[in-house]
Amino acid sequence: MSKCPTINREMSWLSFNERVLQEAENPEVPLFERLKFLAIFSSNLDEFFRVRVASHKSLLALSAKRRKKLDFDVAALLDQVHERSLDLQERFGHTFREDLLPGLAERGIGLIGDGDLTAEQAEFMDEYFERELRPHLEPMFLDAPDVFLKDHTAYLVVELRSGNRPDFAPSRPRVGLVEVPSPPLPRFITLPQGDDGRCVIFVDDVIRRSMHKIFPDTDVSPAYAVKVSRDADLHLDDEFAGTLKDSIRKALGRRDVGDPIRFLYDLHMPTGMLTRLQRALGLNPEDLMEGGRYHNLHDLMAYPLPEGPADRDEALPPLLHPQLTGARSIFEAAAERDHLLHFPYQSYDPVLRFLDEAAQDPAVEEIWISLYRVGSDSAVARSLIGAVEAGRRVTAFIEVQARFDEDRNLRWAERMEQAGVRTIYPVPGIKVHAKLALVRRQETGGPRLYAYLATGNFNEKTATLYSDHGLLTTDPRLTQEVSRVFEGLDGDGAPGEATANGDAEAEPFEHLLVAPHHLRAGIYALIDAEIEAAGRGAPSGITAKMNSLEDPGVIRRLCQASQAGVPVSLIVRGICCLVPGSPGATDRVEARSIVDRFLEHSRIWHFCANGEDKLYLASADWMRRNLKRRVEVAFPLYDEAVRSEVFEVLRLQAADTAKARSLDASHENERITEGDGAPIRCQIETYRFLEGLLDGA
Repeated sequence: MSKCPTINREMSWLSFNERVLQEAENPEVPLFERLKFLAIFSSNLDEFFRVRVASHKSLLALSAKRRKKLDFDVAALLDQVHERSLDLQERFGHTFREDLLPGLAERGIGLIGDGDLTAEQAEFMDEYFERELRPHLEPMFLDAPDVFLKDHTAYLVVELRSGNRPDFAPSRPRVGLVEVPSPPLPRFITLPQGDDGRCVIFVDDVIRRSMHKIFPDTDVSPAYAVKVSRDADLHLDDEFAGTLKDSIRKALGRRDVGDPIRFLYDLHMPTGMLTRLQRALGLNPEDLMEGGRYHNLHDLMAYPLPEGPADRDEALPPLLHPQLTGARSIFEAAAERDHLLHFPYQSYDPVLRFLDEAAQDPAVEEIWISLYRVGSDSAVARSLIGAVEAGRRVTAFIEVQARFDEDRNLRWAERMEQAGVRTIYPVPGIKVHAKLALVRRQETGGPRLYAYLATGNFNEKTATLYSDHGLLTTDPRLTQEVSRVFEGLDGDGAPGEATANGDAEAEPFEHLLVAPHHLRAGIYALIDAEIEAAGRGAPSGITAKMNSLEDPGVIRRLCQASQAGVPVSLIVRGICCLVPGSPGATDRVEARSIVDRFLEHSRIWHFCANGEDKLYLASADWMRRNLKRRVEVAFPLYDEAVRSEVFEVLRLQAADTAKARSLDASHENERITEGDGAPIRCQIETYRFLEGLLDGA
């Protein structure tokens, strides 16, 4: 077998974030949507440094001997990451300054600085500062013994001179800092409307204008923006002595004080000021990264834009489900046949209705659910609380290790506990990422299980933003095994694990593929079957849609499949470490990525299976963490109507010539534009397809 060509994970992720930036740069994307993509790009890059770059920087602390055992040069990789990130940030700044800001100004909603104010606007700002801002501002000095810059927070830095104050040395200015208090205050302030329309200003500039009030009796230099990104890993290894919930709660308090990973500073900042900041804050040279006048630009998502459809994507209101929306009972509809829901194209209401009906139905004996990212105002959690109040038994598995959602999940878990929901937390080191719900209902013929299996979270907000699928079924082949997954979670380990006395599980999963103990082997077996079919000249082929492809073992199997003659089509939104189209190695592999208005989040796997066409939906990507350290579930689709819907979704994904990019070793992210007709935009066409199903119902 030829060596399998791969791309470094971090560089592949940066290539993905460039695809997000491309949407902001694209003049064919409506202006307000381009602003949204800039915000997403900024948020993505922040998280990347706080998580991935932080983990790699920690490797620098290893001894030279141990670092030699790694299969890459850590320092060289970090240099590449910084160089690529800086290039992308420069493109971000150019797009924002030279393209989007002029566009906003043309529409009468321009962004102005503190030096461009009318007399009326200046008076408004001064009043706003005294009324709203001043109570939130606490001046700091760099030479104070307890000075500390919080993670993910923008600050303004000034040099201060004073001939009258005894705490100032006449020959050396002091450095003052002020936190930009957003949140809790909005990042953008709308000023009184002038002749040219609405004017917007950063709250940072309101502070800049009033620095002399924050530091009285001083001569204040111009203010420069800085921001520290810190290691966001909770580092729980030393906390396992207590409960996982308590460990998470303790660790959350340390996140803001993690080691500095990136120090963004205004590139116009004087060198002397930067040097003083570096020394006082204990920053390494590799931590420093040039930025612009403003940081935390994920806040662009909240830019005060006018209402209305102008300069926005075409409205695609969530569709009703052809069978479930008008059904007298969700249980009756599910008992008749399987139903698939497609988000955000279809409404999330049937999922909420399923839980609400289960909560209020006296025939329902028990409800089980796994919650990975709970919404801030979760209708799902409220329904579970209502179920307990109505006399149902409810068990909820709450994942408190979901990065950046730990605190919200904990708060909901405690609220549900207080209401009487039986809450269970995963064992340390294993995240429950599967998205499952199970209802046990007593009926005339005996108890019946109703299951909901999904690729996305039980989160009604993200269900309007992420493309996902959810299956509602009473098929005992699936429901019985979902019940066994929950039984495993309720024990001392993950589903499919050896029993407490060491005996292997007597009954393996026959239909579901369940991580961490069976999913990898299941994927290998499915790929190997395609290799075997190709070897004897039978039909073969693999189509796999996912967020990320990184697992070395799966990548090797896909290379083997390609070299055996199996056509492999990959649709990967984010990280793709496999290089397609490499002569003699991955000739038969084609890979594409689609970045559009909705975040592509669903996982769909199709294996030709000698003409039997095995089709799975899953909560898992093909990454080491998903196959080894998470409870994940991939579930087969058996209902022919459901299967036909998913096949059409896959067909449209493969046909996209509007938002698809080719993935290869060059990181060029070239758009796929084959065909002589009008470009095919798969997300719009998927909506039209589902709209047609509704018309034909």
